Amino acid sequence: MKVVIGGDHAGFALKQEVAQALRAAGHHVLDVGAHEFVAGDDYPDFARPLGEAIQQGQAERGILICGSGIGACVAVNKLTGIRAALVSDTYSAHQGVEHDDMNVLCLGARVTGPALAAELVRAFLGATFQRNQERFVRRLNKVLALEANGGQNG
Repeated sequence: MKVVIGGDHAGFALKQEVAQALRAAGHHVLDVGAHEFVAGDDYPDFARPLGEAIQQGQAERGILICGSGIGACVAVNKLTGIRAALVSDTYSAHQGVEHDDMNVLCLGARVTGPALAAELVRAFLGATFQRNQERFVRRLNKVLALEANGGQNG
């Protein structure tokens, strides 16, 4: 699978480990940075290129890492077509894809260790949206309508 990965200074070390594990598992990895540790960098600067890689079809899914995972998740969800979630358990990692067509997994490097991160990534990438289930498609269409309408009523 083509996977885009990004992370700020707080997520840098975990991002390196996850990217290495992805490559070892045979995935094509597009790394949008940080490419070196810079203590003053900001997560939105990595959220944008990660989301754009998915929007442009350069990657099918993304993994975005910051300190808590929250800021990165908030930022990347501002991009059209991105459905990101901060996940800390394997059930949510696969269920978010299966039921909600989640395409970005957000991780908090300060709260998620490398072993758990590896399990979360495996569950996320191993899941498929259940297009044959009408209720999931119906719900996704409602989410997409919210996005298309800019969150406005009507």
